[in-house]
Amino acid sequence: MEWLAPLAETPLARALIVSPTLYLLVNAAHIMAIATLFGSILALDLRLLGLGPAVLLPPVALYLSRIAGIGLILAILTGFCLFSVRPLEYARNTAFLAKLALVGLGLVNVAVAHFTPDWRRVLAGDAPAMGVRLGAAFSILVWIGAIVAGRWIGFL
Repeated sequence: MEWLAPLAETPLARALIVSPTLYLLVNAAHIMAIATLFGSILALDLRLLGLGPAVLLPPVALYLSRIAGIGLILAILTGFCLFSVRPLEYARNTAFLAKLALVGLGLVNVAVAHFTPDWRRVLAGDAPAMGVRLGAAFSILVWIGAIVAGRWIGFL
């Protein structure tokens, strides 16, 4: 893990360490990115599970998937900034590692869901197949787990 130590000496990490205001703003941006990511995923997953049948699934699925992607990119960028401040502490933090594992699992679930014929059928206007609905339920649980693990980081 010692190979991570130089991250805390980068200009980015130093700026975050010496400026509480900058750290606060990056932290707030990370929270907003997570809200964007999870909010769009939750809305899409609930629609895939049958909530809001009046909302047409194909256009909302494309839109929410793209919004989730933007949230993910922003969460990764801001999360890396925050990680750089104390990389060794975070790398040894069980909750942080659990969060990374759950995010990874969530991304694998997204990849599996979006690269199947069933997803293409959803985008074509068909009702979600059982596998898509199970993936949506699993997605909700995994992303909630990632958020809980993320909040848990500060308590360990």
